[in-house]
Amino acid sequence: MTAPAARSASAGSRAAGPRPAADRLSRLLNLVPYLLARPGIPVARAAADLGVTERQLREDLELLWVCGLPGYGPGDLIDMAFDGDRVTITYDAGIDRPLRLTPDEALALVVALRMLAETPGMGNRDAIERALAKIENAAGDLAGAPVAVRLPGNADRLASIRAAVQRGRAARITYYAATRDETTERVVDPIRVLMVGGWAYLEAWCRRAEAVRLFRVDRVDAFTELDEPAAPPPQAALHDVSAGVFRPGPDLPLVTVRVGRAARWITEYYPCEEVRETGQGDWLVSLRVTDLAWARRFVLGLGPDATVVSPPALVEQVRSRAQAALEAYAAPPAVPGGGQ
Repeated sequence: MTAPAARSASAGSRAAGPRPAADRLSRLLNLVPYLLARPGIPVARAAADLGVTERQLREDLELLWVCGLPGYGPGDLIDMAFDGDRVTITYDAGIDRPLRLTPDEALALVVALRMLAETPGMGNRDAIERALAKIENAAGDLAGAPVAVRLPGNADRLASIRAAVQRGRAARITYYAATRDETTERVVDPIRVLMVGGWAYLEAWCRRAEAVRLFRVDRVDAFTELDEPAAPPPQAALHDVSAGVFRPGPDLPLVTVRVGRAARWITEYYPCEEVRETGQGDWLVSLRVTDLAWARRFVLGLGPDATVVSPPALVEQVRSRAQAALEAYAAPPAVPGGGQ
């Protein structure tokens, strides 16, 4: 490769602020054809044409430098030469024209963007609609195919909740709390609808708990909008969900479980504080939980591939419930009518 200047220039640019991944991908896909058509173009001019800074462009060139055909051997990677501040593509690895979507790819993007646009609470709706309009315009008649997108499951309930939020009305809900395995009825003052991790949530002031709570929409068994206005008190503080709904902290119980191969998936699905191999094919997994009742149901659901190590209170709860289940299976079945 013949561009040491690009490496040193871009190494100092990593402190630059993050850019949308979609914008960068689009730029990279068109950068090679652009440079092939303009050998020896000054970096400053290319940056101006592409609407980015010179620093951003040099960072893109460094990333492009390690891209190419599958296999990624030295002869498959994109290569370029620098002469002062001018750049020339010397090997394009087959990326010699701008990206063109096939009809199937274009239709798939249209359907996906329509689904995003129909999702209540979705942020950046304007950006989604602009992208959809561009792809529909490029796709022509294909984009006019009669494809209706409707969200599955609780779409009607979500629409009712969102309408109550927009109208500023209080509501009565019947809600299943998975952490306590119980269903309760409560009156809430809706504040907003959130989409976090693919799930829709109602954030509201709960008059029963006298605190702001997040209610997952698919666990709202009944929702009735009331005539009275929603009136969350001034002290109602919104949740920071930038890192997810569940935010483990040192005040929550710490649980350690020994898991076998079949239960290792929990380390990818739940935030863990420590995962350690035992050397015997098992892992010791430590994680924070909301309460031990939830942890008991969680461990029992993992079956024989999980064993509680700590805390002792959870060990005893799991042992007691497992023993009761075994005794229930061992008891002879009742005979109808009380006969022998």
